[in-house]
Amino acid sequence: MTIDNHTLALVSIAGSSLDVLGALYLAYDLLGGEHGPLRTLTRGVTYGALFGAGYGLALGPVFGLASGVAHGMTLAWEFSRASRHRPKPGFWYDTAMSAIRGGGFALGAAYLYGGTFGATFGVLSTVGQVLGYRVGIRPTIDYQPATRPRLTKHQFLAAVNRTIGYAVAGYISALTAHQRANALSVGVKAGLAIGVVTAIAGACTPFVEWTADHVPEKRMGVFGVGLILIGFALQSVQYWVALAR
Repeated sequence: MTIDNHTLALVSIAGSSLDVLGALYLAYDLLGGEHGPLRTLTRGVTYGALFGAGYGLALGPVFGLASGVAHGMTLAWEFSRASRHRPKPGFWYDTAMSAIRGGGFALGAAYLYGGTFGATFGVLSTVGQVLGYRVGIRPTIDYQPATRPRLTKHQFLAAVNRTIGYAVAGYISALTAHQRANALSVGVKAGLAIGVVTAIAGACTPFVEWTADHVPEKRMGVFGVGLILIGFALQSVQYWVALAR
């Protein structure tokens, strides 16, 4: 099996990134301990992996990567605020969070269906999320850390709302991109994928939040060492491939 240079470069970059993350976890005390940024980072990595894997399985790895990064960044920030019992943010904060996630959807959709589709889908996603925030539908709805997964009535209804909303957004985006023949199927696929992933992630949120606030310091260090070892292994792939050639 031949591995091209672009793939090797991506593997090496992933390894370097894991090394950096591992070093941050090892420096837990230096970065402020319990009140430092690593609790937020833990949320970002977890939510990014959760949404990225879900969207990646349903809509492909590029869509999963783009939307996973966007969701990890924004949800880490929002749930960190909620864990510290900060007051609800204002309109522009909500708009910024919505735009970042909408941008992730736009990039992933553009790769799958073209630039016009992606731009339309991203704009509709952003507008829909902003409207959702205004009526109280936000990621931190019914925020309550717990030791086991839980899906509340409000979270379920929010997932249903996203299913319908993104199905319509996918349909309109396909029409805008002159893809009328498959507009309905694309809309249904997008709506179901995003709705199901939202429901699953929503159910996992209480446990993720409890874990982020209760992970022992020593376990942080062990996790950091594990990330560094995996990073070194990934970076060594290019050299093993060179030897094999």
